[in-house]
Amino acid sequence: MQKHTKRVLISLLLTVFTVVCFKTPGFAEHCVAGDHKDPGLMAADIVIARPVGAMATLTGLAIFVVSAPFSALGGNIPEAWTSLVISPAKYTFKRPLGHLDCE
Repeated sequence: MQKHTKRVLISLLLTVFTVVCFKTPGFAEHCVAGDHKDPGLMAADIVIARPVGAMATLTGLAIFVVSAPFSALGGNIPEAWTSLVISPAKYTFKRPLGHLDCE
């Protein structure tokens, strides 16, 4: 049972990493300030999107730490930091509740 749980967790983390790294940008879409009182969207945001975003932020941080020497050699530490840590963190912690597709 322990082995099965570990495989599921690894699969989940790899899925989150893949989604975060290869997500398509919202073309010219921005968060619009306003009343979003849809309880379904808010519940999905709290239960699904925020925990996945937090895991993506931690996973991105771990990948950044591992890749930092290579990023330093290539001279692209700021880009790596922004892509791997800042983007998922903004998605998780800066976006209004219920806005599932805004950064």
